[in-house]
Amino acid sequence: MTATPATTHDLDALVARLAAGERTWARTSLAERRELLLGMAAATAAVAEQWVRTAAGIKQLNPASPLLGEEWMSGPYAVLSYLQALQKTLRRLDEGADVLGGTRITPAPGGRLAVQVLPYDTYDKLLMSGFHAEVWTSPGITAEQLRATAGLTQRTPRQTKGVALVLGAGNIFSIPPLDVLYQLYAENRTAVLKLNPITDPLADVYRAIFEPLTDRGLVETVTGGPEMGAALTEHPGITAVHMTGSEATHDAVVWGTGETATAARASGTPKSAKPMTSELGGVAPVIVLPGSWSEADLRYQAEHVATMRLHNSGCNCIAGQILILSSDWPQKNAFLTALRRALATAPARPAWYPGCEARVHSARELHPGHAEKPGGTSGPTLLTGLDITDADESAFTTEYFGPVLGVAELPGTGDRFLSAAVTAANDRLRGTLGANLIAHPHTVKALGHRLRAAIADLRYGTVAVNAWTGVGYATPRATWGAFPGHTLDNVQSGIGVVHNALLLDHTERTVVTGPFRPAPRSVLHGEPSLSPKPPWFVTNTTAARTGRLLTEFAANPRWRDLPALFASAMSG
Repeated sequence: MTATPATTHDLDALVARLAAGERTWARTSLAERRELLLGMAAATAAVAEQWVRTAAGIKQLNPASPLLGEEWMSGPYAVLSYLQALQKTLRRLDEGADVLGGTRITPAPGGRLAVQVLPYDTYDKLLMSGFHAEVWTSPGITAEQLRATAGLTQRTPRQTKGVALVLGAGNIFSIPPLDVLYQLYAENRTAVLKLNPITDPLADVYRAIFEPLTDRGLVETVTGGPEMGAALTEHPGITAVHMTGSEATHDAVVWGTGETATAARASGTPKSAKPMTSELGGVAPVIVLPGSWSEADLRYQAEHVATMRLHNSGCNCIAGQILILSSDWPQKNAFLTALRRALATAPARPAWYPGCEARVHSARELHPGHAEKPGGTSGPTLLTGLDITDADESAFTTEYFGPVLGVAELPGTGDRFLSAAVTAANDRLRGTLGANLIAHPHTVKALGHRLRAAIADLRYGTVAVNAWTGVGYATPRATWGAFPGHTLDNVQSGIGVVHNALLLDHTERTVVTGPFRPAPRSVLHGEPSLSPKPPWFVTNTTAARTGRLLTEFAANPRWRDLPALFASAMSG
């Protein structure tokens, strides 16, 4: 295992090892590349318990808390699911088969194509009953083009592209390894992972996971502060940079800070000419379409919205931040009452991410008379009465990265409200990573094709209907990233995508749909879903056990393990 470089000489040696590893990678067959993925899966399964235990310590979670389910599912489970999906793509490429053979491809609005990525197989149909996900292409792409390019650089594996630096995220612990894998397999680059200092306690876990790759000189893992990140970014042997973090951190990396940044922006000259990709979060909307809901519907969807905000203490790039409601919805106040109750009764947890308490305090100070504290002074914050037309409203442009949820209202119902909400989300909220919509099945039916057209109008990299965009993050064959078109000087939610285990080209977004109600109510109301309360809900009482069982299943899928998994999920 590689120690963190201490000197410039050590850094040079590390980059030299990766440059030599690039030559090794070019000679590595697709079959060997697939075997490395399987070796990583075995290594991940072996350290999964240590991973979750360490993550719980970082996030100050009680080891007996159901909230550990978040660490199982957004940690080793997410990595194992991705490794399994990616190795199947490599197997198809190695066999000369069509990567998209047997995959459903249908038209999408605006001359796009929709590639079904969930459910992908029988296990998906059982484990994610009622959930669907599609990757939509850019307009004008044909099925022939899509098939001809699926596999990306693994179609020409000998044509490698240098050494990448991955600046790892500090909030969701599957992000660093997934980002490294995308550099290696989608971009055909060897990589050095520079950990965010928050994740330093996980360094040994990451190194154990990457050991099959590190042994071949393909991946290195280092720790250190900003000076280490800067030294690697500027190193001449690094040919590309990818980061997950905030827009402010991205701009500091690209343009510098202070007067240096001002001069660089004025001249249009970044600090480095190296390709830079990124995933940077933003202010995510949750659009609730008015309809006629039962009391159970109001309670369930209030828990759903609370989960979008409170998962991981709100320290998520995909956390719902602005709830957009219709002022003409007769049940608006009933829903807000249910939401306040859901926020107040959600399991308490520390504001563990650095600066979280200060950001929550700032949001409250900036909104006197509008900041409610449903869970008490140290709990979540609800900002009501936000004016979506106010150009100076900070809640629409500041990613709080903490348990703060804003509420804005627009008039109208049906298509009128939907159109206004889509326009507001596109034009008023900073960032384009993910948008959520919630609609009763009767509303979905009444809107018909207009709902799908509205999804096409939303300029977001993932759009989820009756689901959280987090499902898109956890779907290994889905793309994850900002809506395309951002530039270095207006990066918003980032440039490029990750995950994408089918290695699709010409992608624009992922669209996720889920059941409006959990089982058994879904079945009683004619919804084709057997999904109970999802294990990622913050109110799920068996989330830790279900997350562990999902992780074990992802490591070694077996039919005989499903009954225990289903029993745990159904009792949540």
